[in-house]
Amino acid sequence: MIKIAMIEDDAELASMLIEYLKDFNIEIENFEDPFIGLGALSIKKYDLLILDLTLPGMDGLDVCKEVVSKSDIPVIISSARSSIVDKVGSLKIGADDYLPKPYDPRELEVRIKAVLRRYEKQTGKNLNPKEKESYLFSLDLDKKEIRKNSKVIRLTAAEYVLLSFFIQKRGFIISREDLLDEINFEHEEYNFDGSLAVIINRIRKKIEEDPKKPKYLQTIRGMGYKFSD
Repeated sequence: MIKIAMIEDDAELASMLIEYLKDFNIEIENFEDPFIGLGALSIKKYDLLILDLTLPGMDGLDVCKEVVSKSDIPVIISSARSSIVDKVGSLKIGADDYLPKPYDPRELEVRIKAVLRRYEKQTGKNLNPKEKESYLFSLDLDKKEIRKNSKVIRLTAAEYVLLSFFIQKRGFIISREDLLDEINFEHEEYNFDGSLAVIINRIRKKIEEDPKKPKYLQTIRGMGYKFSD
């Protein structure tokens, strides 16, 4: 579970984002008061901060300065202030991204994942650790092998690329658009000889007890796919 702090005085917006993002394995704790938010950040561990700029009692840019001076937590600015001064100023003082309001919550979810991917690469930290022994499926990137209960699954190149991506994103809902963005389905090395749905169906036949009622690689209607084991 990704844990996010949000400093946002619009309670209705905060409530909507909290409800939406929990389906993507993201837990948000919102603070309408920036001083209370700063206090929470100093004593609790969060993976990312979503920060409004127009706040009661303290400007969001000043909040951002204080946060980045004391912590390496990634920061996404979420604000209706869309002037170039605010955008450039936010990024100059250490914010990682700037998302002007209004926006679709789907875009915020994508931005969160993009920022956290960059953060993980830069720091080497795993923000979603689990015990390897608890996994039914294991991935060996060096050998390009995927095992179920320690037994190698025979996969085509396309199936391996897709299933390995799902395994690395365990517990997250991955949209079709994200899959197409992340994986080059036209790359000749992978020989994708069917649509995304066709490849997923082939994978299910190899990993599921009942491919028609998938337990591990599930379709989440209207949202995408989710792998869990």
